[in-house]
Amino acid sequence: RSAALAAGALNAAATTVDQHIVWTSAGIPTVQVALIDKSNGGDGIAVRNNLNSIKDLKGKTVAVDGPGTVQHFMLSYILEKNGMTIQDVIRVTMGAQPAAQSFVTGSNDAAVTYEHYLSTVRAKPEAGKILVTSKEYPVVIDVLVFRKDFMEKNPRIVKATVDSFFEALDMIKREPAKAYEMMGSSVKQPGEAFAKSAAFITWQDRVANKAYYAKEHQQFTDFAVKVLKFNRVIQKEPKAKEMIDLRFQ
Repeated sequence: RSAALAAGALNAAATTVDQHIVWTSAGIPTVQVALIDKSNGGDGIAVRNNLNSIKDLKGKTVAVDGPGTVQHFMLSYILEKNGMTIQDVIRVTMGAQPAAQSFVTGSNDAAVTYEHYLSTVRAKPEAGKILVTSKEYPVVIDVLVFRKDFMEKNPRIVKATVDSFFEALDMIKREPAKAYEMMGSSVKQPGEAFAKSAAFITWQDRVANKAYYAKEHQQFTDFAVKVLKFNRVIQKEPKAKEMIDLRFQ
């Protein structure tokens, strides 16, 4: 997606705030126009049953995806919030699926993954437990970004896209079964299965958008920039205010 956006092959994309920081630092000219959702328990850290706190991870092996990924950022962020850094753990580079699979079969002390792989840990309590999720640490935040040049030439399209998203949220409230059936069909899932996955996120309506950008965006982005810079994922430090354009809300 980042390469396609940089080349102009894509006009817009849904991504996480931390990924957008990476793109902005790399000079990809995009801005956030809306907050889509926040992970609410859908991402987390699984640990062995004898580990009871984040500080217990010091010196332990943690299966986590590589630098620049959401999982790596989440682990780094949570460690920083607990007075540690990524250097305090022994990383074993694995994607979310193999990290969870290897954990339940006995490898590594911890794993960073997301649903539905988190549920494989819940289904095998003798293997371990979920220590923390994005419910306790709301760090996985999805946003809609547009290229700046497209936005300036096509403001009506951007406005219509943002309005349509909020209309879709209204439909989810009004007709949840029908809405999840439609969304599920896009990823080849029955509506009920999609609804179960969606239970681990919180959709962000217009009111939630205004609250986030007024109260949370600056602080979260500044801390995320600090974490990403420390991990050498980014070199340039983008400013939170320069990463948004909220006129279409």
